[in-house]
Amino acid sequence: MTVLLAHSPLLAAGPTWGELPARLGEPVLVPDVRKDETQPFAASYVAAVLNQVRPRWPTRSAVTAVAHSGAGPLLPALLAALQAAGTPVAEAIFLDAGLPTACLPGLPVPAGRLDLLDAEDPAAAAGLRELLGHGGRFPDWTAEQLAGLVPDPAAVVAGMRPRGGDFFAEPLPAGALPGRVRCGYVQLSETYRLYADRAAELGWPVVRAELNHFAALTDPDAVAALIRQVRAR
Repeated sequence: MTVLLAHSPLLAAGPTWGELPARLGEPVLVPDVRKDETQPFAASYVAAVLNQVRPRWPTRSAVTAVAHSGAGPLLPALLAALQAAGTPVAEAIFLDAGLPTACLPGLPVPAGRLDLLDAEDPAAAAGLRELLGHGGRFPDWTAEQLAGLVPDPAAVVAGMRPRGGDFFAEPLPAGALPGRVRCGYVQLSETYRLYADRAAELGWPVVRAELNHFAALTDPDAVAALIRQVRAR
């Protein structure tokens, strides 16, 4: 089995994963997507991941995909593309991540990232709409805001990939996860409880820990153990 770590389009791979890849104890592929800055953003992200991992994919190795944060809604498209390229997909683990829109009833059709945020945190969605409406971009974190949350705030800030309103309004892939893929959820922070609860409703194994959204950076051994735990279920 090979683990594919899919980082959020809002943050580069390095400040997402830290030392986690080395702690998983399995072959790991870590794409670092940079060529998804123009529309269609979701399709560009998926294509960039495939272009990076296909030349390095072990022969006949199945994949466990681990998606963090904003990569979660892109997993149906990414896994379908992997399967179409001949890579068997065994597992999908959502690590403090949003779920695919097909897993969330009550969303508008089609739904974008702002629609997901409306369901997750209406106040945060209103604030983001105001920021984007004035030409702002997100994330807009500062090293001072991240101090105490991550070991190297400057590295996280340097790895941010701020996006404008067109990114957050773009419809997300609407397809379901490929059949026969075992799914699980790891909740690291309170912000993602909504998605963890929904995963439990869907019958997926769910493990929860009182860590933080960037726990791969702050406690990679604990996150690796949580991933192994949810896979074992």
